[in-house]
Amino acid sequence: MKNLEDIMKMAANMQAEIEKAQAALEAIEVEGVSGGGLVKVRASARGRVTGVEIDDSLLAPDSKEITEDLVVAAFNDARAKAEEAAGRHMQGLTASLPLPPGLRP
Repeated sequence: MKNLEDIMKMAANMQAEIEKAQAALEAIEVEGVSGGGLVKVRASARGRVTGVEIDDSLLAPDSKEITEDLVVAAFNDARAKAEEAAGRHMQGLTASLPLPPGLRP
């Protein structure tokens, strides 16, 4: 069994790797789309929304409710893609860490 100093070093290394991974997730951008591309939402893999694009055809007053629904759908699409990208990124990170079998994703 490793001594306490070795375990502390491993924990510090793991924390540093997690911080690097979180920074990398912020740099990964995903795009959620709805309405066949009429509404697009850009977000980081950490889920921070970085932009929204709404096609001009949806800006008419009689399209308000449809536009709102499409924005929600695009946000949800972006969020799902962000979670997927984050999962792939973190899985790659944890594969290289010396984790016990029960802690691997």
